[in-house]
Amino acid sequence: MNKLELQKTANEIRKGIIMAVHSAKSGHPGGSLSAADIFTYLYYEEMNVDPKKPQKADRDRFVLSKGHVAPGLYATLAQKGYFPKEDLITLRHVGSYLQGHPDMKHIPGVDMSSGSLGQGISAAVGMALSAKMSHEDYRVYTLLGDGEIQEGQVWEAAMFAGSRKLDNLVVIVDNNGLQIDGDIAEVCSPYPIDEKFKAFNFHVINVNAHDFDDLDRAFKEARATKGMPTAIIAKSIKGKGVSFMENEAGWHGKAPNDDEFKIAMEDLEKAGEALCQK
Repeated sequence: MNKLELQKTANEIRKGIIMAVHSAKSGHPGGSLSAADIFTYLYYEEMNVDPKKPQKADRDRFVLSKGHVAPGLYATLAQKGYFPKEDLITLRHVGSYLQGHPDMKHIPGVDMSSGSLGQGISAAVGMALSAKMSHEDYRVYTLLGDGEIQEGQVWEAAMFAGSRKLDNLVVIVDNNGLQIDGDIAEVCSPYPIDEKFKAFNFHVINVNAHDFDDLDRAFKEARATKGMPTAIIAKSIKGKGVSFMENEAGWHGKAPNDDEFKIAMEDLEKAGEALCQK
């Protein structure tokens, strides 16, 4: 895909996020929207995956460590063809396979059940180590929230990954600056994030999470890095793409009502139309 096609795809994924969370009347739109461009690049450019063969042995693995942004992952998987996009409106409904957090037993394309913050990166590190021990060449990617990295288990996993030189592991931090209680710097500051990962023997790359040229550079650099894992610190905007949600911590875990849903979809429709004019 070229840059414009990626932008259009990300916009469609954002629509899926809003539709799903609105239908559920609960969920986490803010962090799903901030990560939409990262999801898009991973599934359409970076990772070796096939929606027709979601369990193929040589596929790259993805672990959504910040599992509460499941709407973002689900909208991406649906857009990619893992399951029907119409199913997104069943999010969090009784009997739906699209639970509030990713479930590897029931959702095609989900490699690890997650949601308890801090634990996903450990699973990803285990997958990366397994590939090394089995002499397999698949790569492992995990997406963390910047509030999530306040969890100590994150740094235990990072210490292990760095010491084992897991260069098939890419840790991505969605650095939107806001968590459920507000500004991460005021709640329990994890800064400087890049220097912390460097101290754990990671190759570190800082990027704009909403610039596909930047993402392309970063993931290619990560792939070329040998002898150490990579951490991509992706500076993003919480609620990206929806005017009244952007940079508002209140939209961390709240669904839009009918009027807000209409405004959000209008924002995204306008963004899509603007992209079509390019």
